[in-house]
Amino acid sequence: MKRFSPWLVIIVSLFVIALIVRQCRTAGAANYQTAEATRGSITQAVTATGTLNPVVTVQVGSQVSGNIAKLFADFNSQVKAGQVVAQIDPAIFQATVTQAEGDLASAKAALELAKITATRTQELFARKTSSQADVDQAMATLHQAEANVQIKQGALDKAKADLDHCTITSPIDGVVISRSVDVGQTVAASLQAPVIFAIANDLTKMQIDANVAEADVGVVTIDQNVDFTVDAFPMQTFHGKIVQVRNAPITVQNVVTYDTVIGVSNPELKLKPGMTANVSIIIAHHDDVLQIKNAALRYRPPDATPVETRQSAPSRGATRSGAGDAGARERRAERTVYVLPNFASRPQSVQIKTGISDGIVTEVVEGLKEGDSVVTAELTSIAAAPSPPTNPFGGGPRRF
Repeated sequence: MKRFSPWLVIIVSLFVIALIVRQCRTAGAANYQTAEATRGSITQAVTATGTLNPVVTVQVGSQVSGNIAKLFADFNSQVKAGQVVAQIDPAIFQATVTQAEGDLASAKAALELAKITATRTQELFARKTSSQADVDQAMATLHQAEANVQIKQGALDKAKADLDHCTITSPIDGVVISRSVDVGQTVAASLQAPVIFAIANDLTKMQIDANVAEADVGVVTIDQNVDFTVDAFPMQTFHGKIVQVRNAPITVQNVVTYDTVIGVSNPELKLKPGMTANVSIIIAHHDDVLQIKNAALRYRPPDATPVETRQSAPSRGATRSGAGDAGARERRAERTVYVLPNFASRPQSVQIKTGISDGIVTEVVEGLKEGDSVVTAELTSIAAAPSPPTNPFGGGPRRF
């Protein structure tokens, strides 16, 4: 026993030291909620909503007024360019053409008579049996007859054009997505052409008109990838690309947005015009980067100095639009987090540089290493229960 007693003392001492270290470590970590810095992929995106529309939509209307006699297309009908899709009752316009043809024939007859009269008057004037005034009158009548023929010819051409407009044809190849009239309905084209059909050129290629907020439009550029979902297929993610960011502002209740056009391929015709799309515009994507939870960026101990608080305050401009010079962006990327080292009872402040964020985690460019325990909250403040509400009418606290 005397020979083993020194070893027993050493073993017991090591065991006691391990218990003390473990107790200190557990006591320090028990007061804080931490999350380890890990590696993974981060995608920063701008979210918006928009409406799916065909790339080319033509509204087919009527240039003349009348009753719809026949309809040769309906909803979802496939039509070709030049195909007859509707017919307006042509009876009135046919009568107008007949009347115009009669007026033109009468004007031509009057022109022939004016020519004969002018020739005869000139012959009489050559024989000294007619005056110069008679010649001038005959020539004026001749010119008036020629002009009248042109007027009647124009009236006939207009009447024929109106008759042709009674037959409504499709201007493009496509599919009918809406029909606004029925057979027997009267269309009036007095002030504007009434819309009879809306024809989409090609539903396999569509576009999303998304309203992007003015705070986000600065980072949106052409050819960026876009992911979006629709309520009809909530479990499926569709893809597209930005083809245009329009400069015209859209102001609704003092909120300024910009129309961003997103090109979408629709080979299976799952997407239909008018669907609401929840758009996520991918701004940046980094693989295998060090990341921490955003809660770690928001945590501040009660005894934090004002300097640390100001340095750690997030900048809305840096995360939203990225405006400003390079120095300003560098200052905005510097943040303060609190790391709880091993065997420590209190966290230590660490200055880090951050990168992109997806709203849940943030990329750490420098300042931390993988596996560091970053404080996200104090357990004592989380577990602290609010004091029971007092009864304003007396009688002590209320109990529920």
